[in-house]
This record gives sequence, C-alpha cells and structure tokens, in this order.
Amino acid sequence: MIPHCRLPSCVPTKADCGGIKANRIGLIIAVIIAGHGSYLHSVESKAAEPDFGPNVHVFHPQQSDVLPRITAVFKEQESAQFGPGRYALLFKPGRYELDVPVGFFTHVAGLGRLPGDVTIAGRVWTDAAWMKHNATCNFWRAVENLTVAPPDGVNVWAVSQAAPMRRTHIKGELQLSSRGGSSGGFLADCKIDGAVKAGSQQQWFSRHSGWKEWKGINWNMVFVGCENAPAGEWPEQAVTRIERAPLVREKPYLVCEGGRWFVQVPPPRRDAATGTTWEKGEAPGALLPIERFHIAQAGRDNAASINAALHAGKHLLLTPGIYALDDTLVVSRSDTVVFGLGFPSLVPANGKTALRVEAGEGVIVSGLMVDAGAQETETLVEFGRPGRPAGRAENPTWVHDLICRVGGYGPGKAQTMVAIHASHVVGENFWLWRADHGANVGWSENTCETGLRVEGADVTLYGLFVEHTQKYQTIWNGERGRVYFYQSEMPYDPPTQAAWRSPRGDGFASYKIGDAVKTHEAWGVGVYHYFTDAVVIADRGIETPEAPGIQLRHLLTFRLGGGRKGSGIRHVINDRGGEVIVSERARVK
Repeated sequence: MIPHCRLPSCVPTKADCGGIKANRIGLIIAVIIAGHGSYLHSVESKAAEPDFGPNVHVFHPQQSDVLPRITAVFKEQESAQFGPGRYALLFKPGRYELDVPVGFFTHVAGLGRLPGDVTIAGRVWTDAAWMKHNATCNFWRAVENLTVAPPDGVNVWAVSQAAPMRRTHIKGELQLSSRGGSSGGFLADCKIDGAVKAGSQQQWFSRHSGWKEWKGINWNMVFVGCENAPAGEWPEQAVTRIERAPLVREKPYLVCEGGRWFVQVPPPRRDAATGTTWEKGEAPGALLPIERFHIAQAGRDNAASINAALHAGKHLLLTPGIYALDDTLVVSRSDTVVFGLGFPSLVPANGKTALRVEAGEGVIVSGLMVDAGAQETETLVEFGRPGRPAGRAENPTWVHDLICRVGGYGPGKAQTMVAIHASHVVGENFWLWRADHGANVGWSENTCETGLRVEGADVTLYGLFVEHTQKYQTIWNGERGRVYFYQSEMPYDPPTQAAWRSPRGDGFASYKIGDAVKTHEAWGVGVYHYFTDAVVIADRGIETPEAPGIQLRHLLTFRLGGGRKGSGIRHVINDRGGEVIVSERARVK
C-alpha cells in the first residue's frame, strides 16, 4: 500500500533494409573514449457500463460473438496502415479460447487488476502477412495486461515502432519477427516463460521484463531492469544492460471489477530493480473511478467540450477515433490523468498546438497519437511553456506511448513535434515520425524540422524513436537529461547537399546536445541513414559539446542497404568513429 497518493479523489491501494554498413563506438565521456489491492471506493454503488462509443468492444467469457467481432475488426485493420479506423478490444476477467489477431490502430487489453485475471488460451498475434511478412511497417498496435497461453507454445509479435507490449504474461515463446524484416520495438513489465527470439529485429528496447533466454542480437538492443538479459559486451555484441532504472512508472490501465470501472494508476518507483511489478500477485497504485473521467468521443466532443471538462477538474479518457481540433487541449490542473484508449488521434485543424500540459507537476499522459494537419503547426505537443519554469522532482510529469506523425496519412506540416519546456518529465516509448512513405510525402510537402526539443532540466526518456525530420532530429538543451535507448533514421530525401547543411557543416546530426549543456547521459544511441534522392553527407550522427559531464555510452551509425553511392555519415560522434559511406564495416570502442 502506498502511504499517500497525490492524484485527486483516489483511493490508496495495494522497412526493408537489405545490406547494411555499421559503425559502433563505446563509452564517451566528454567525447573521449572510455571505457492486488484491498481497498475500493465505497461511496458509489455499482454503475452502468461506460459509454465508450462504437469502436470499443468489451467482451466477457460467456459471450457467443467474441470471435466474429474480433475477426471483423482485423479484416478491416490488417492492412489499413494509414486508414481512419481506431479500435479497442477489451476483455473482462476470465478465460477465452480463441486467437486474437491485432491489426493497425488496435489496442488489446485485459480488464483485470493482474495479467493473470484474463487468459487468452490462444495467440495474440501479428505477423505482417499483409506485407509478405515484412514487418518493417507493422506500426500502431498495442497489447497489455493479460496472459497469453498459445497451444503450440509460440506467440508471434512481429512489429516495428509504436507497437508496445506491456504488462503481459506469455506462457511460452515470444517471436518478435516473422519471415521478413522488422524494426521495433518496446517491451515493458512483461514475463515470457520461454525464450524471446528477436529474429530480424534491427533494434529493441526492453524494460523490467524477464524471460528464460533472449536469442538474437542485431544492431542495438537495450535492457533496463531485465532478468536474463543476453550476454556479450559492446561493441562485439550490440547489447546494453542496465540493472536498475533511476525513476520509472508503469502505464495506467483500465480495470473492470465488481461491475465498476476504474483506471488503475501504478505508483512511481525509484531505483527500480529487475523484474515485473505483478508477479508476486500485487497490483499497487491508485484506483480512479471512471466517473471521475470525461469520456470523450470523436465526432461528439471538440476542443471546447474537452477543455471545459478539464477545467472542471475531470480526468480525460479519449476513446478511439480522430479528433479534429480547432483549439489547443490545455491541461492546467496538476495530477490530471489523460488516458488514450485505442489510439485516439488528435489533429490540429488550424495550425494550433494539439495538446499543451501547463500544469507544473503530476500529470500523466498515455496512449496518444498526434497528427500534423495541412496548415503548419509550430509545435504539435508541448509540456510547459517557454520561459515559465515548472516541474518538481517530488511529483514529476509522466508520458507513456506518445506517437506523432507528419504526413503519410495525408497532408501534414509541423516545425517541431514535441517540445518539453518543463523540468522533471519522465517519458517512455515516443515515436516521432516524419513519414518516408504514404500520401503527401516529399521534401517540400510533409515538412518538419525537429522531432523532439528538450529545454527543461532533469528530463528522462526510456525508448526514444525519432525519424526523418529535416534538420536536427533531437535537440537537447536542458541539463541533466537521461536517455535509455535512441533510434533514428535521417531523412531519406534531401534534394541536394546545399539544401541540407547545418551551422556546423554538411548535413545535420540526428542527436544534438546544446552547446551550453554541461551534464547529459545516454545509453544505446543509434543513428541510421539511407539517402535516396541525392548524394549527401552528414558530418556526424551525434553532436555534443566537450564537457566532462557529457557521458554517452554505446553509440552507433548504420548505413541501410541501398541509397545513393557516396552518401553517408562521416563520424559517429563529433569527429570520432569511422565513416559509414563505403562498404567496409567498422566498430570503434
């Protein structure tokens, strides 16, 4: 039981890559090589089922049409990479003997307090058959809070970015690829009884999970607080092992218990050791009754109605759908929970920022997509405001599973996807993507300069993916930043070298630490390139000041197969690390 909960009105409770060229670099210091709960809310009686709208399917074990409904959703979503459908498949506690295929924009979740409360006696799977088993575009799907017991002992989860698996028990083996490429991915608070087979996964981030054995290491794999992390030492094996996380919190999840609905909010953990949070049969945290949430539906709610609910002190639950916003959603009250269910997508209709968290502390944001609109937006998502100090170490702001996109689905333009001005923000599993394929894609069409800009101090990110923006992908100006795993592809489409030059020379580094920063740490930083439209060079993949407090460990650049001959990256970091332009493969400690 937690002694005190700061949340209001809560109850304390227990792409196809082809050939590759690579360069890895080891520890850098100042760019020098070196090495279940017993308490429920008692005031309100059993309530009616919440109105989550037509795209949320709630199942119970005795229901006769579970499989046909799941099959219908998958048929619609299997290949709908840029489609408008958004769905959540929610399973009340019990046992279900069926398979659950998971397509695009589909969120599968158990509704128990513990993963063992819901058992799928079958597979919960995705295999990219729609793309001839090439899973490099298997994005935008999620599984959480259930047990999967496949009859043959094998569950396939062949995914790439923005496809998190959380709080899941696999009673068997987990395969992370099918018969083609894959470029993931994110695993947290999961238990796999058998082996994890990474297969073709280019990179992967795992946190506070365990398995019998991990098989397969490719380019860059980072394990934080994981049991039986694979052996091997960098750079001969692209493995980064970190025993404990300094500050972490599991993502909130839905619970249906005794006819009542809640959002369970796990507590923060400091210096968190290895393993999952739930294997001892405990579900610590706060149960927030669903009545304390404004349940928004696309087509019914707009920015005005959502902001009015937030201003009145409601938490916010966004159901599946696409929300065209004519104004910014503003979170101004501390300790507010913003919970996305089924990949709700926020789209600024007139160029205004989609979401701004102005509250100084304790806000939790999870499970959101934000898509740039046809009118250019300066910043899609903001945490804090420029020049207004905010944030407290005692009560950080938390962000889980944040996805931003510019183009691919249609017209989209933004200058920056996410800006963090506040201090003491902890985030995980960000994918910030300027589209490299789909509709409205081109150097002057889906424009975006920067994926992430961090100005606040003491910001920590676990699993940061930023791709294809046209200048620096990530700019970090705040002090004492920490990043556990970074994956980035430079833009494929600079038209000329003259059009793609930074103040420091040819091209833009992907990961840029501001010149005035004195202290910054990062582990497992990977930058890839594949220049298709012109012969262009980036002088470096990572750019940092030379300061003793800048500590970057396990760094690499890769050349993806193809691209224009003679293009590439000269150095891994500043002037260190060999080039990835010609065919030779180089590694540097």
